[in-house]
Amino acid sequence: MSAPFNYKHLYYFWVVAKEGGVSRAAEKLGMAVQTVSAQVRELERSLGCALLKPSGRGLVLTEAGQAAMHQADLIFHLGENLPVLVRDAASAPAVRLAVGISDGLPKLVVRRLLQPVIAEPHLRLLCHEGEFDDLLGDLALHRLDVVLSDRPAPANPHIKLYSLAVGASAVAWYGTPAWLQVASRDFPHSLAEVPVLLPTRHNVGRDRIDHWFLQHGIRPRIVGEFEDSALLKTFGASGMGVFPAVQWVHDDLLAHYAVQYLGPCDGVTEHFYAIGTSKKVQHPLVQRLLQAAP
Repeated sequence: MSAPFNYKHLYYFWVVAKEGGVSRAAEKLGMAVQTVSAQVRELERSLGCALLKPSGRGLVLTEAGQAAMHQADLIFHLGENLPVLVRDAASAPAVRLAVGISDGLPKLVVRRLLQPVIAEPHLRLLCHEGEFDDLLGDLALHRLDVVLSDRPAPANPHIKLYSLAVGASAVAWYGTPAWLQVASRDFPHSLAEVPVLLPTRHNVGRDRIDHWFLQHGIRPRIVGEFEDSALLKTFGASGMGVFPAVQWVHDDLLAHYAVQYLGPCDGVTEHFYAIGTSKKVQHPLVQRLLQAAP
């Protein structure tokens, strides 16, 4: 029977790989260089292959080392979360839901998507906003229960992610009463004459809007581009220009930003997705989000 796997050896290898050398790893760990080096050699001996190789003044991962490093990342990141999870479990009863929110997703849409779980007794909702790829990485490491996004997860042979549609909405144009008075004449061609605010090209909906302009032969007078949808609406509400928004949150938009409806961005639709790591959703609150989807 083979000896049990030694996670201490794996941990020293993980630190060496992250630090790029045995000396730096030993300094970080507060140990002798010889001790750290011996622990890594023991791991390589037990696995039967070299995990590190010299490169200049440091060390780099072999192909086997890259595979080992990927697993070590998963193991030790999960370990880092253990104290928090244990403390949460020992404290007052709570139903925890960690949600990743893609930075291109309108905040009013996020609130609507999460509405079915807000009334859950003892809910502890953790919302993390970030770039799409970073959120998918956190999801794969089980730091998040679900990611809400305006695009499905791309195919990845190393990480199986499942994208489930949770809604779609037509897009329309909005603005302050002063701009609507001008823009309502000969709409949508009037958008060539009034200031226009748009999402940046980082947003997946921007290409659809640009194509819509081309279809209608409109050269818009763009005066502002925003990555954050809430910031775009705030500047639109201040009178900087007219702007596109999803009609799914029409009532909230009019109530919170004191703007008015100008007209449809016909043919342009935004789609919303919940992304998870399992084809069969286990988290009861994520199940509730999906069941509430139109």
